[in-house]
Amino acid sequence: MSKKARKVDTVTLIDNRTGKQIELDLLQSTSGPMTIDIRSLYKKLGYFTYDPGFMSTASCWSDITYLDGEEGVLEYRGYPIEQLAEKSTFLETSYLLLHGELPTQSQLDEFVSNITYHTMLHEQLLRFYSGFRRDGHPMAIMVGVVGALSAFYHDDEDIHNPEDRMNAAHRLVAKMPTIAAWSYRYAMGLPFIYPDNSLDYSANFLHMMFAMPSEKYDVNPLLAKALDVILILHADHEQNASTSTVRLAGSSQANPFAVLASGIASLWGPAHGGANEAVIRMLTEINESGKPLSHFIERAKDKNDRFRLMGFGHRVYKNYDPRAKIIRKICHDMLAQGACTDPSHQKLLDTAMELEQVALSDDYFKSRNLYPNVDFYSGIIFLGMGIPLNMFTVLFAVGRSVGWVAQWNEMMGDSESKIGRPRQLYTGSPRREYKPIDKRISQD
Repeated sequence: MSKKARKVDTVTLIDNRTGKQIELDLLQSTSGPMTIDIRSLYKKLGYFTYDPGFMSTASCWSDITYLDGEEGVLEYRGYPIEQLAEKSTFLETSYLLLHGELPTQSQLDEFVSNITYHTMLHEQLLRFYSGFRRDGHPMAIMVGVVGALSAFYHDDEDIHNPEDRMNAAHRLVAKMPTIAAWSYRYAMGLPFIYPDNSLDYSANFLHMMFAMPSEKYDVNPLLAKALDVILILHADHEQNASTSTVRLAGSSQANPFAVLASGIASLWGPAHGGANEAVIRMLTEINESGKPLSHFIERAKDKNDRFRLMGFGHRVYKNYDPRAKIIRKICHDMLAQGACTDPSHQKLLDTAMELEQVALSDDYFKSRNLYPNVDFYSGIIFLGMGIPLNMFTVLFAVGRSVGWVAQWNEMMGDSESKIGRPRQLYTGSPRREYKPIDKRISQD
């Protein structure tokens, strides 16, 4: 147990069936609700707890990220996300997530140098890319390539050695933009662009995405800054589906690259990382319908209609998503400065801005806390950058990788960590005896 999760009291649990009584420890966290330690519940009473989706269950302790959905708070290592987005960079925030403190200038310089040193991919991975179909989804390619890194870095990776774990963390943070950009280049039939170590992290990614060997490519600083902020906002988000997947896979002591591949696979789901892609598909549907926006607003209000406004509301945040407030300004700045030059994209962006105004002023949406969330704005920004739709979730994975590896490293450094083994509420048939086939009665 984390030293910060100290016992402050006990909770008495009485079994009404047997009259047996047990004491469970009540733990105080640094921030957030107190937690009942139920680890002895099964041993003492023989009961499991039932919590689908783990909405009321703390599956681990963590010092990394604090999230308060009721108040709309997100903090990395105690620092408000608003301050980090305004004043920090993605790599400085990455250092914070991995090491627990903001770096000094010399520490940051060394960290950036380490990340830069590892941006290249092994040349044999070039042939690995060619094994995929060109129309394969970039997330499928990313799952495969990140998992394949396990074959290149295994002999020198001792997951029980903190230094080796940090080396793995550096490699993953450094190589994810290269892997992501090359997934796009391969699908488009474009030559791979190698990392340019004279550029910063986000600018280098845009360079690998859009540059051509035959001509000079200048990275738009506005787009590079916007991408850097988006990566900060997506860097970690407590124990979400993909992070929980990373921790569960990591608990088996699997190779860290295989562990990260499991997180990418989980993120790929449309209910998780694919939400910003769904936003653009919704905007496209609205534009191509030829019907006024009010038609879709009314459909969204109709509980009998399956249509939903994508990019509004959040499972955890019952207030305005703090990340959305930050990214909204970037989105409007990009539009005001004409960063989007594609007319078809501009039409989608105009529809998005009109939809935003409706949602922020309509009592139906406000009363239900259906504010535009981070996925709504990130999809619009990616579109304005020229990022294709199937790369949206890939960008999410690039940003979230540092959070995944920080969570994995924290778990592996916990001496009490055990392999994950959830239990279940069994509702199947009770015990019965096997019957020969000629004695069975058809159930049809």
